[in-house]
Amino acid sequence: MTLQIAIAQLDFTVGDMAGNARRIIDAAHQSYAQGARLLLTPELSVCGGHGADDLLLRPSFIAACGDAVQTIARATAALHGMAIVAGHPAAGGDGQRHNAASVIGGGGVIASCAKRLLPDCQAFDERRYFTPGQDGCVFQVQDINIGLLIGEDAWLDSPAQLARQAGAGLLAVIGATPFRADEHEERVATLTARARSTGLPLVYAHAVGGQDGVVYDGRSFAIDTGARLAGRASAFAEELYMVNVTRTSAGLRLRAGMAPERERDASLWDALVMGLRGYVRKNGFPGVLLGLSGGIDSALVLALAVDALGKEQVRALMLPSPYTAAISLDDAREMARRLGVRYDELSILPQLQSFEQALAPLFDGKPADVTEENLQARIRGVMLMALSNKHGLLLLTTGNKSEYATGYCTMYGDMCGGFAPIKDVLKTTVFGLARWRNAHDPYGGGANPIPERIITRAPSAELRHGQTDQDSLPPYAELDAIIERHMESDLGLAELTAAGFSPGLAGQVINLIAASEFKRQQSAPGTLVTRRGFGRDWRYPVTNKFRS
Repeated sequence: MTLQIAIAQLDFTVGDMAGNARRIIDAAHQSYAQGARLLLTPELSVCGGHGADDLLLRPSFIAACGDAVQTIARATAALHGMAIVAGHPAAGGDGQRHNAASVIGGGGVIASCAKRLLPDCQAFDERRYFTPGQDGCVFQVQDINIGLLIGEDAWLDSPAQLARQAGAGLLAVIGATPFRADEHEERVATLTARARSTGLPLVYAHAVGGQDGVVYDGRSFAIDTGARLAGRASAFAEELYMVNVTRTSAGLRLRAGMAPERERDASLWDALVMGLRGYVRKNGFPGVLLGLSGGIDSALVLALAVDALGKEQVRALMLPSPYTAAISLDDAREMARRLGVRYDELSILPQLQSFEQALAPLFDGKPADVTEENLQARIRGVMLMALSNKHGLLLLTTGNKSEYATGYCTMYGDMCGGFAPIKDVLKTTVFGLARWRNAHDPYGGGANPIPERIITRAPSAELRHGQTDQDSLPPYAELDAIIERHMESDLGLAELTAAGFSPGLAGQVINLIAASEFKRQQSAPGTLVTRRGFGRDWRYPVTNKFRS
């Protein structure tokens, strides 16, 4: 006896219940024709995933999800012997809501369960929306009893053991865990331990796609009896992934394709591409625009945008000031040529002079300072936003995590934009990705797109003569090491000092991070790729005197 299981590793859209249902229905018919009799979809697939946020509080939203489940049931009623697992929010008693999954077959719902363990970390805020479930779910397809687990329920041993005690011979897990470096390896290790502790093989259906900066990396997988990885679906790609389950004298045996793993930088680039592409396409923008400065950050974002969208949907504008170096103009022109994007130049000198003349009587003879530097950035922001409005293009802001952390960015200036693709990428990682992208062309956007001089030059905002980033910031290697430890491990001054950083430097960085919160709370969303990025997993007050 062989049971074929299909995993619909698909990029669902938040709030598009009709469209998501249609994709599940299509996957069911396609996989049924290929011999599958069980279709698994990721956690909350019907509503588009965890990104629904406070839509989950609206009864009409929950009702629409219920209607979509019934639509799936009616449209697949003729698939005799087929079971479909669909994740969705569901209403409970006394106004409660559950993160649920329904097993659909024969034109109706034949079994269901609600998630019992509700995480409250990273992209998850499930305790705000859901009430824990109480009962498990074991259902039968052909002659195999399948224990259904939702997300976090598979991360602890108790729910899996209860499924085994209820007669399950195989565990089916549906999940949606955001991409982070090494997250896939930890996911596989955790569920391998679950398969080992229960003695049951396991199939894991994982989400893929981008939603408001959160990226799901796919890589659904199967773990065989004996806790051996038996197969893995593609990374960062939609796929109808097939797993064959055969009953043998030694127990159930799983066989599936094994997609190759990608190196760390390749996975990070894929995640950034998927995050940007998902935001642009799901929100209906015809293309993107960015200010190209001749520096490393805008260069990386330009290469990223071309890989995500294609050169026809990307436009670059260079806005030189009197402080823009000739080599910056040369490098920006060369990069635009290599990638084949539309490129324009427009000097901001007339606007800068006009603003300075208009403001001079109100500046009371005070010497030039950061005010005039910020004025240049804000003029650029106004002009970029005007071009964005006129052509309907999404303006990308090009700041990196090191800049957002320390406030080395200008409100209503270089922070202008609707999406920040490298907001969660430290400056040292920006340099590493630039070199990686020059050595690889994974999406056919163009070989060696970033001129070498952009990578090797000392970074500068070019808002005054001879300026470099290190005039205002510590060396990036030290700065990024402190930012990473402070943000991801919550190390304070004492712990950072014990780790070998000078108290003065650590204190300076901690103070910059705290003092810049007001800027970050007005910043554009961006793709999240680290253990803790600026967004829902970083919630600090603007008014705050604590420094430690």
